[in-house]
Amino acid sequence: MEPPFAFTCPVCGNPLTRQGSSFTCPKGHAFDRAKSGYVNLLLPGSKHAKLPGDNRQMVSARRAFLEKGFYRPMADELSREVVSAFGAESREIHLLDAGCGEGYYTRILYDGLQKAGVDVSILGVDISKFAAEKAAKRFAEGEKASVAAASVFHLPVADGSCDGLTTLFAPFCREEFLRVLKPGGWMWEVIPGARHLWQLKAAIYDRPYLNEVQDYPVEGFSFVGSTPVEGKISLHGDEIEALFQMTPYYYKTSAEGQARAAALTELETETVFEILCYRKEG
Repeated sequence: MEPPFAFTCPVCGNPLTRQGSSFTCPKGHAFDRAKSGYVNLLLPGSKHAKLPGDNRQMVSARRAFLEKGFYRPMADELSREVVSAFGAESREIHLLDAGCGEGYYTRILYDGLQKAGVDVSILGVDISKFAAEKAAKRFAEGEKASVAAASVFHLPVADGSCDGLTTLFAPFCREEFLRVLKPGGWMWEVIPGARHLWQLKAAIYDRPYLNEVQDYPVEGFSFVGSTPVEGKISLHGDEIEALFQMTPYYYKTSAEGQARAAALTELETETVFEILCYRKEG
């Protein structure tokens, strides 16, 4: 029997079902559903900080930036690849967005599959409750989408229940991704290329550095291929600040570097992404 595609209880691992304003499991463990629609499945002992993940400022900055479409070409290319993989399926497809952030890409993937006639159910997981809250608000009652605050290192998802998994600029947990994917299941990982946001870093740092690009092979997965998505974006005023605040650079930059970023009134910078496609072996 195929495992149910639903969030699982972080205490006992049984499937969770929605009961009014709560999610409950057969053993009676219950988790409240926030007004925004997400469920918090982070157990107190599993947190490494009082408020883990991106803070409210970073989430708001990312939402403001993404909504202007600067990264839309990459999102559309990813959506095309996912639709190409599942477009011929007549059954329900189960997709997990691991590290979904504020749900910008989750919504695009859901809409792309729906438009292609694919019966899709999607789960989004992010460790930040601020991100999970924003992501949940992107979906209306009745849509086949649910969002939880949870860690990608302890996914509240049943073994072998996912047909596909996406992970964009998020922590990577090979063991968990292998566990939740079905044999032959698809995985797409989006990573920044070496020169991603190079001109932003050149404006901030005395010695800008190239991004380190990972090796493609991942144990347990067959590498299908890499799709580069490159372009340039022109930013002005608050758009520059929003981009800076949504990146890890913001919290790793000296006061001098932050002052340089704040002084920028316009910026043209490269965007360089790689969409890596894999299939689970076995």
